[in-house]
Amino acid sequence: MKEIHKNLHLTLSSAAILVVGVTYGLYPDTFLPLFFDFDVKTTDLNHVFRAIMGSYFALGIYWGYAAYFQKYWRGATYSVIFFMGGLATGRLLSIFIDGIPSTAFTVGTILETVFVIWGCYNLKIYKDR
Repeated sequence: MKEIHKNLHLTLSSAAILVVGVTYGLYPDTFLPLFFDFDVKTTDLNHVFRAIMGSYFALGIYWGYAAYFQKYWRGATYSVIFFMGGLATGRLLSIFIDGIPSTAFTVGTILETVFVIWGCYNLKIYKDR
């Protein structure tokens, strides 16, 4: 049972980033206007969002892999902390400078912060494994 709790953080992080990656990159000109207040009208913007999708997929696959292959668990947990921490820090800075964003970005900020705290907690309680 402890292994399930230990790996849940990476599994959920993986699932979340894969879903966001698909949303950003599969059909950016279709999905992004539905969720955000802008249109993707150029080939270059499509390329940017598909590159983001590729990056998110790479991280999501690594985190999922590490949940099953414990040799990589610690490194993957650190990468979740730094990646999600970077996103959360940028979003919190934007909240301070620009004000409260849409519900989707507010929820994202909360979830990213939760993943950072949860990852730090897991590193502390599973330090001997």
